Amino acid sequence: AQQELELDTEFDLTLQLVSDADIPEPPLFTPTHTWQDIPEQNVSLAKPGWSPAARAQEAIDCLPDLADPSSPGFRRWKIRDFAKAYSSGEITPVMVARRFLAAVEECSGPDLNMALFISYDPEDIVRQAEESTLRYQQGAPLSAMDGVLVAVKDEIDCLPYQTTGGTSWLGKMRPCVADAACVAQLRACGAVLAGKTNMHELGAGTSGINPHHGSTRNPYHTARVSGGSSGGSAAAVCAGLCPVALGADGGGSVRMPAALCGVVGFKPTAGRLSNSGCRFSR
Repeated sequence: AQQELELDTEFDLTLQLVSDADIPEPPLFTPTHTWQDIPEQNVSLAKPGWSPAARAQEAIDCLPDLADPSSPGFRRWKIRDFAKAYSSGEITPVMVARRFLAAVEECSGPDLNMALFISYDPEDIVRQAEESTLRYQQGAPLSAMDGVLVAVKDEIDCLPYQTTGGTSWLGKMRPCVADAACVAQLRACGAVLAGKTNMHELGAGTSGINPHHGSTRNPYHTARVSGGSSGGSAAAVCAGLCPVALGADGGGSVRMPAALCGVVGFKPTAGRLSNSGCRFSR
């Protein structure tokens, strides 16, 4: 009995010691920089409450001047090239939209069979372009993105299309009823949403090979893959069909096809942008 009492007393003392002890737990990672934003040249911090159009214009204003268009060498048109040409009347969004549709039709034909898009609606694309052209004619474009073609990966909701996620069934199981948050912001800037791009089925692969909608080919070498899972978006930009396209990236699904197609792929910081309307949140 005396031994049991001693054991109980030792246990109580140990429990009290552990319960009342102040045990330091330093973090596994300590940042080496301040939590405050460091002022940088040519960097502007967006103000809270800015509209999508205001944010787009502020970003454009931070960019360096465009390269001389007369300089030798091939150069794809960028967003500012289109905005400048639209504002000057050199071309119109309708002209660009019609050339885009002709190019997509050619790419989708049996000779090339690029499989860049799962779905696109010529009437809807031309309608958006006509509205944008009218705004430029009235001297009131919504932003530098007005009239610029933007393709959308088919796991991101974008009306009037169903979102298939690269499958044959997902669009039937969960109809698309509204734009994703990122698409809604682009639409508010006047961008012309140019259809849904092909992708690796359910985003579960890195090749871009799709048994339902065809395997997206690499514009640099049509016997090669585009990468995945956002292969259609990367290949569409690489082919010069549009200057920008939306993808989604959980483990490289934007960055890998961008690398294989020789274009810039950007993955925002997790949580920085809303995932609303993205079928497989990244």
